[in-house]
Amino acid sequence: QVQLVESGGGLVQPGGTLRLSCAVSPSIISIPAMAWYRQAPGKQREVVASISSGGTTTYADSVKGRFTVSRDNTKNTLYLQMNSLQPEDTAEYYCNARTFFGITYWGQGTQVTVSS
Repeated sequence: QVQLVESGGGLVQPGGTLRLSCAVSPSIISIPAMAWYRQAPGKQREVVASISSGGTTTYADSVKGRFTVSRDNTKNTLYLQMNSLQPEDTAEYYCNARTFFGITYWGQGTQVTVSS
């Protein structure tokens, strides 16, 4: 059983920054693929960024150059550094993990609101 707990969301002005964290238990090392998703009101959940156990990253076109996903195996934590935030980035952000057995886990989400 994998547990994911997100933190770091909040209210920020356009152009601001936030860093989301996802605490993984029991261990992030055993998880080959992790990702951040987001869901805005009235919209489908979409993948924002992903990272493999080897460090390979992918990003949605809408966040390329602004967001950076990383994982710290020593802290069992997944991060999403978000720079140059825009109102369209407003959404609930979710941590996602997919195990070697193909089982997917989700965190409870953290709200990001970008508004002046």
